[in-house]
Amino acid sequence: MSDYFGKETPKLGFGMMRLPKKNDVTDIEQVKKMVDMFMDAGFTYFDTAYVYGTSEQDTKKALVDRYPRDSYTLATKLNANMMAANEKEAKQQFFTSLERTGAGYFDYYLLHAIMDKTRALYDKYHIWEFVNEQKAKGLIKHLGFSYHSGPKLLDEVLTEHPEVDFIQLQINYADWEEKSVEARANYEVARRHGVSIVIMEPVKGGRLADPPEEIKKLFKEYNPDMSYASWAIRFAASLDGIITVLSGMSNIEQMQDNLSYMKDFKPLNEEEMKIIHQAQRILGNSSTIPCTSCHYCTDGCPMQIHIPDIFAAANKQLGNGQIEEAKADYSKAAQTGHRASDCIGCKQCERTCPQHIHIVDCLGKCVEMLEK
Repeated sequence: MSDYFGKETPKLGFGMMRLPKKNDVTDIEQVKKMVDMFMDAGFTYFDTAYVYGTSEQDTKKALVDRYPRDSYTLATKLNANMMAANEKEAKQQFFTSLERTGAGYFDYYLLHAIMDKTRALYDKYHIWEFVNEQKAKGLIKHLGFSYHSGPKLLDEVLTEHPEVDFIQLQINYADWEEKSVEARANYEVARRHGVSIVIMEPVKGGRLADPPEEIKKLFKEYNPDMSYASWAIRFAASLDGIITVLSGMSNIEQMQDNLSYMKDFKPLNEEEMKIIHQAQRILGNSSTIPCTSCHYCTDGCPMQIHIPDIFAAANKQLGNGQIEEAKADYSKAAQTGHRASDCIGCKQCERTCPQHIHIVDCLGKCVEMLEK
């Protein structure tokens, strides 16, 4: 797969959403080291977004201010649903992102999190016309969108907008046939339209770095030296038509691990793919909560419940049978936020969840598991 610049695309992208923290602020010095490691290994793709907290500003400090502009590719996103009350504010996100990053232009620019509930806003605010104007001015090199819905809508959007250069899809081996994500079906729609793909959530928000014990056994029996995350990222990177696979690395250790097997990337072989299929069958019977820890649900929660942290605790029991560990993690999650039982059922969280999780019901399950 060659990228738009005519050279072989490194298959690993640096997702800047889950950067390391120190005293609740980004640990810029550690991020700088991670950026240096990434660039030294020959990788160039960085992904941020207007709504990722201070990520765009952090990207400026760790990357843009320290490297020549033609040495890296930068992607960011405009979200008409989460941060804008009107058309003017939605369009202003583009110019704010330019100011925050100091990048001068964006190699890849995305309309953020298109799905059934948000699609109309991008039309209502004339965002498609706006970003095409910026592309004509040279401020956007390649135009795309990130997507969180099913294949029918995806086919409609790509048919209506043939100018789209690429699409960002959630793809991982756990979601390949998952009905709420439909990763395989979405991937096939993109391929039919001839649109290149950037993969997000290849490790499913970190869940596939710590899969159920039965899957861990499968992987370790085949190759005890390969990390669990490596199986997930290599599965995604082995697909055809991929520009890059984003990994939201949160520390130097994760960077080192990813570089260890992606610097000299080898697609999954036939035997390894059979093991992935076994893992998928195991997950087909899984009762874990498909949360990717994007935290979109927490901003509008009136009770300030730390929903992703609670679900991560619950999944230790649901996925791995780690009952005591789950309760200990739940206690930590509830210390600085409210408990699952404090949910008032307003469903504000469900309206912003790109995974379409029935969050209120899942919180009820967490009450039964972890509070009694």
